[in-house]
Formats: sequence, structure tokens, C-alpha cells
Amino acid sequence: MPRIIGKDIPDNKQVWISLTYISGIGQTTAVKLCDACGIDSAKKARELSEDEKSRLTQEIEASCLVEGQLRRSVAADITRLRKIGSFRGIRHSRGLPVRGQRTQTNARTRKGKRKTVAGKKSVKDMK
Repeated sequence: MPRIIGKDIPDNKQVWISLTYISGIGQTTAVKLCDACGIDSAKKARELSEDEKSRLTQEIEASCLVEGQLRRSVAADITRLRKIGSFRGIRHSRGLPVRGQRTQTNARTRKGKRKTVAGKKSVKDMK
């Protein structure tokens, strides 16, 4: 398996598809990176020479935020939103949907498993 930016990419797939296994690189970016490095994107990843791997690595480092850098950047953005007390920061803190989705139904992915709340007891049950 070729190793680019500290990440193993699958060697039996085309180069542009293999590059999408690196977090922060999507399909469009992968094709643009191949074009910028002068690499045929239809070539299999195992066929890449050391020179081509190094060119790809340099291009990615120069033009993209990937893997750990990207995660740190996103975490810093969320921390900043929480600190300034913006609406989005509050939603992040409470674990609710951030981008305007409804919460009365759905939103289970963000809110987690249902927590049952006991209903009010009726007067009949009190006697």
C-alpha cells in the first residue's frame, strides 16, 4: 500500500479514488491534485513511482488541510463558537442539531438514545 501524508491508501484502486481515503480530500480535489502533479488519475495506486508519490505529497501539503491539521482546525472553530456564546456554539454544547434541523421528531443521531420521562400521575392513582 502506498503511503501518502502518513496514511496508507488502497493500492488496487485508481489514484484519484485512493486519494479520497485521506480525510479532507474529496473527489474533485483528488482529480485536481492528479492534474496539478501531471499524474494520470486512471492509473492504479500501486503503479505510482516514488517521484510521483513525493510530488503528490508536496502538492497536498501546499494546497490542502488534511487529516490531523483539519481535525484541529475544526475543533478550534467549534471551541471558538462555544466561547463567544453564539447560537451555533450553544447548540454544539448541548448536543443538538446545529444547522436548523427540527428536533421535535428525528434528530436522534445528535441527541442520542431516547430518555424516557415518567408522565404525571393521575388523581385516581394517588388514592
